[in-house]
Amino acid sequence: MIINQLSVFVENQPGKLAEVLGVLHTHEINIRAMSVGDTADFGILRIIVNEPEKVQHVLRGAGFTVKITPVASIILSDQPGSLFEQVSKLSSAGVNVEYIYAFAANSAEKHARVVLKVDNLNLAERLISGKCETSEAYGDDACATPNFYW
Repeated sequence: MIINQLSVFVENQPGKLAEVLGVLHTHEINIRAMSVGDTADFGILRIIVNEPEKVQHVLRGAGFTVKITPVASIILSDQPGSLFEQVSKLSSAGVNVEYIYAFAANSAEKHARVVLKVDNLNLAERLISGKCETSEAYGDDACATPNFYW
């Protein structure tokens, strides 16, 4: 499933993450998933929320730089090899995984949720959903890699 993720640019200083989280708390915004990547000067807070366009507006109003990015969200069985199977399909079809984050919901549900940023979102979605076989990824029009030329 394709969903929208928010990327919030945050200075890499004490208290800056708390500022973003405080704005979300004040507006009663629940974070469904989160990841933080950093450099020496700034971090990128990636979050999944229920209403990304609304939350983007709230955060921009609070002075933060925010970008909406479409990403793939998948549910896997919480067992060894599940993620490998899906990433192998993508790799075999030439889809690059730019970054990934995941979490297991709880032990009773027996599944994990994974968010993937890939360089070919539409093909990735077709491969993961089973609408396209890896061996077909370069062959037929429905599974062709867009903008791929010999």
